[in-house]
Amino acid sequence: MKLYTFIGKTASEALTKAQDACGKDALVVNTKMLRKKTLTQDALYEVVVAVEDEKKVEKSETIFDKKKKEAIENTAKNISLIDSLSLGDKKEGNSSEIEELQKSLENVNKRMLELQKLLLESETRGDFVVPLEFMGIYQKLKSAGVKHSDIKEIVGESMRFMPTYMKSSDEMIERYFKVLLKKMIPVRREIPIKKQKVIMMVGPTGVGKTTTLAKLAARYSILEYNYRIGIISLDTYRIGAVEQLYQYAKMMKLPIEDVIGVEDFKKAIERFINMDIVLVDTVGSSQYDREKLKKLKKYIDALQIKIDVNLVVSANSKIEDLEDIHKEFSLLEIDTMSITKFDETKTFGNLFSLIKDIKLPLTYFSVGQEVPDDLKLANGEFLVKCLFEGFRNA
Repeated sequence: MKLYTFIGKTASEALTKAQDACGKDALVVNTKMLRKKTLTQDALYEVVVAVEDEKKVEKSETIFDKKKKEAIENTAKNISLIDSLSLGDKKEGNSSEIEELQKSLENVNKRMLELQKLLLESETRGDFVVPLEFMGIYQKLKSAGVKHSDIKEIVGESMRFMPTYMKSSDEMIERYFKVLLKKMIPVRREIPIKKQKVIMMVGPTGVGKTTTLAKLAARYSILEYNYRIGIISLDTYRIGAVEQLYQYAKMMKLPIEDVIGVEDFKKAIERFINMDIVLVDTVGSSQYDREKLKKLKKYIDALQIKIDVNLVVSANSKIEDLEDIHKEFSLLEIDTMSITKFDETKTFGNLFSLIKDIKLPLTYFSVGQEVPDDLKLANGEFLVKCLFEGFRNA
């Protein structure tokens, strides 16, 4: 069963179009007014029907094209009226009327552009019918890279529960969605350390684990707190990474040890018994390298104390890769997630879709290359701004 939308100047006209296209037996799902009648515009009604016959699709698309034609005709009428008012006798009161009509025209033009885009995309949306008032937000979420299934769910629920008065303008709809999406992003707040905490940074090769760890060390020991910090490196495969971490530790005057095996790791933890926080850097691993992940799991299982496992992912990764990374690294019993490379991408819908699905609390955002400056506490409002406006404008 599929849903199709028909538009008319009256509810009966829209229903007649639906019946002409889909037959008298089409099931009416919803009828509502999209626009009230004004001095310059006819009213606009929407009827949504459900049909089972796949052959009805071509006819429904023809009616949908008529809707676009009506929008064009209304726009042309508005243009003619504005021209006649501006070129004719300029009586008192005309200026305010012209201004009102111009705003109306801008809104119609905006709706038409959105409608044209959605007409081209109708094949990919399947049975998801987007009402006119939600076209703008649909397009923004799609352009940001949010998964279609997530858009369908979020917009669909909002169509049902959003207060009617909020649907009157694009600005109010966008404000509603920003608040809604923010509430869907789980964040773990920093709390004072009462007993020793061991934080292990894990993730794929090249996502910036070592740099993020150095930023955290600076935050905990110098910038925000005065905790005693110890650093352990398990990444003995990359000589450059070890040297880089040693350099950071030297600059901050922090103790650091590199270990090779599980027993060395246990001894290093014992030597750092008086430290408030122990930060553990790990070797980067492909999410598909199960052997490396199993070896890393042995380090976690070797300690009697709980290790806080922080998964580090890159903002510029594809959603499919992010989903696989989380799935495979879940072997390590992940507690939280940090996101890096905000400055290396323009779209953030991939992150939102991942976070929505896995519901893993976020801790930190690495937003640039500078150590220790480019580190932010995870923030739902900031991520939503990046989603709608891009990182540079957030």
